[in-house]
Amino acid sequence: MNLSSALRSNRNSVCANPLQPIRNWLDNLDVRHPKFAHSVIKLIPAQCPFERDIKLFDRTIAHIPPLCKLNPFYEQFVGLRFRALCYLADECGEDVSQYC
Repeated sequence: MNLSSALRSNRNSVCANPLQPIRNWLDNLDVRHPKFAHSVIKLIPAQCPFERDIKLFDRTIAHIPPLCKLNPFYEQFVGLRFRALCYLADECGEDVSQYC
């Protein structure tokens, strides 16, 4: 595969999934500073936010899905939070049980 065909195939894959470069960036984001790790852990919740059924007279009239299913970067955010927790526990020796 030469350079021009590689660039063309990369451009086609970005056109097919325009969010992929952001996903890749989030997946490759390194956690190397305790302050950054603490910020990530505080910003990204430990579990998926609420799912609700809206009822009227015992009949469900609307359903709000878990918000994580609406976020196209949910998997990347969870991975980033996990890397931040691992960094604090393994590299900094902090007790991260308060964040779980």
